[in-house]
Amino acid sequence: MGYNSCVENLASGVQRRLPPHASSVGEARRLVRTELIGTGREDLVDAAELLVSELVTNALVHAGTTIEVTARVTETGLRVEVGDGSPNLPAPRHHARMAGTGRGLRLLQQMVDSWGAHPYADGKVVWFELVTGDQETENLLATEPTARQALGPDTVPVELLNVPLLLHLAWHQHAEALLREYLLISIGDEDGLEALQAHAASSEAIALLHEHIEHPQLSEDADELMAYATEPGVSSPRQVLPVPAESRENFRVLGETLDAAVLLAETGTFLTSPTQPEIQTFRRWICGEVERQSGGGEPTPWAEDAEASAPADHAELGWTTSQVTTSTRALIGADDAGRIIAISDSALTMLGYDHASELVGKRLIAIIPPRLRQAHLAGFTLFFATGRAPLLGRPVTVPALRCDGSEFPVELTVRSESLAGGRHVFVAVLRD
Repeated sequence: MGYNSCVENLASGVQRRLPPHASSVGEARRLVRTELIGTGREDLVDAAELLVSELVTNALVHAGTTIEVTARVTETGLRVEVGDGSPNLPAPRHHARMAGTGRGLRLLQQMVDSWGAHPYADGKVVWFELVTGDQETENLLATEPTARQALGPDTVPVELLNVPLLLHLAWHQHAEALLREYLLISIGDEDGLEALQAHAASSEAIALLHEHIEHPQLSEDADELMAYATEPGVSSPRQVLPVPAESRENFRVLGETLDAAVLLAETGTFLTSPTQPEIQTFRRWICGEVERQSGGGEPTPWAEDAEASAPADHAELGWTTSQVTTSTRALIGADDAGRIIAISDSALTMLGYDHASELVGKRLIAIIPPRLRQAHLAGFTLFFATGRAPLLGRPVTVPALRCDGSEFPVELTVRSESLAGGRHVFVAVLRD
């Protein structure tokens, strides 16, 4: 679709082709608002503007191509179509309730009378219809099959071994949040179009992973969650990722874009929580497997690096550790990098350590049994990516690891404390 800034007056409705630029969101809103006011359907303006904003934003960040918006008022209401150059049809996600992105699809499900998506030329069209401006019924996405979804002869079946399913879920949410932040600071630069295209390629790679890697089912009940979230139940011995030839480059772009985003986050360019080293290692492993096996190499199983160090902390927390260190209770304080920053004498004794220096500065996984570390890393990451925190403020009994390597059950209650600058501290109360 070529860019044409003029509005086409159709026999019924209007159409505009918009460039892949942030300003296109406002242009689409104005187009729909003008059409509704001109046809006497002002009652639909608020809902329609919100919905078209979300769909055009999704097209920007997931396709990065020219966008075609059509708005048409009929006898019953409004029909809007948003077309882009990506062939990937939108689909509701299993974890949509806790997702950091996907707001546009959820709004469609909640607000419209009907909606759907279908392939068109080299891309797709997503449409919705509004009869009233206060529709709240949830609708199902109707999609038509597309030939691009079939596996071609040049598709490489990438074999992923010992896949950490919880870590993949957490990485997925973290990556989408990080990519969106990175896009928002890049879109106004002279390289804004390049940033949009990189985001679109990265999103396609993530979508392919989401489609083919098994989704763990997470409960909001603390006891059920802890019963499930242990190895080997949260890992899969083998998952096969079919990677079409045209998608291989997307994984290279994904790796480079996330590396750049993590670097900006670490230097404080935008506010995100520190990235756990396993999250970065997982992405490098996935992208590396696609590259290696596409070239004829053998699969390499995922292996956690238990000795990985916490990300460097370049900023002062502004938090007083004495509230933990002077307490008579068994308390442990940790920062948002998962690093132990304070511990009371009672907690030291319970864990079998003699001096605070033996634990302060180490990661929390030092006191977590290996079979629960994936659950800890995933939960930690999901909290910052989506706000999901089923265990915060609730007592839960878990095994802890002593200095000598032995385990013992402990009742754990964790609270989160927000600090200036978007930082967090976690304080855990331990009871044996």
